[in-house]
Amino acid sequence: MAEENNKNTPCVEAQENLPSTKTIWPELVGMKAEDVEKKIKEEMPRATVHVIPQDSFVTMDFVSSRVRLFIDSSQNVVRAPRIG
Repeated sequence: MAEENNKNTPCVEAQENLPSTKTIWPELVGMKAEDVEKKIKEEMPRATVHVIPQDSFVTMDFVSSRVRLFIDSSQNVVRAPRIG
């Protein structure tokens, strides 16, 4: 049993050493898309930001560098931007 625990320990250590990356920005809802994009790029320079009308269909695939901004007709973000 002790041998099994030793095998699992490196996985736990690796998870603890991962950098803390923000994955969602609920505080940006209601802001203009242009300002939100700048804020996200400051925190995550390699992000690809997609600005999308709020009722659009999107794929369900997960892309760790993509952030979608769902906007209304006034260019305001209506959903919390998130990685994916």
